[in-house]
Amino acid sequence: MQDAAPLILTLAFDEPTFARFDGERRRFFPEKLNVIPAHATLFHHLPGDRERGVLETITALARTMPPPEVAVTGLRFTGRGVAYVIESEALTAFRGRLAKAFEPDLTAQDRQGWRPHVTVQNKVTPDKARALHADLQAGFAPFRFTAPATQLWRYLGGPWEAVARVAFGENA
Repeated sequence: MQDAAPLILTLAFDEPTFARFDGERRRFFPEKLNVIPAHATLFHHLPGDRERGVLETITALARTMPPPEVAVTGLRFTGRGVAYVIESEALTAFRGRLAKAFEPDLTAQDRQGWRPHVTVQNKVTPDKARALHADLQAGFAPFRFTAPATQLWRYLGGPWEAVARVAFGENA
């Protein structure tokens, strides 16, 4: 039943940041496995059978804060891939408030420590991942972006279906 399929909450990027991350993901991710756009996951599994309540909770909290500034601070070698490390006190606080609101429904993965990142390569050999990590690291300069919104998705066993975009700020 599609309505029971879990929901995923990600951070939306501004257009230049999305273009960079998604372009790299398209270039470095195995093509047959790359069925979703570049993203930073806030929650991997929220209750799909309660979509309306999940969306109301996210919207109510997102409206209370301005769009958060996010720092891209480095690269992470993941063993079989590469990810950009992102940091934001405001975003971490927002996620913490959502975690409290959804606490009874959180999976073990969403309860553990949150290490925000954007994966641009995964499921390749360790040697290939190590080489990309070195290449990207050599040219990396930290940068910042302002996140305009969150994106709620329905997990469909591989691809995701967009459910809602929830903007930050009072005028959302």
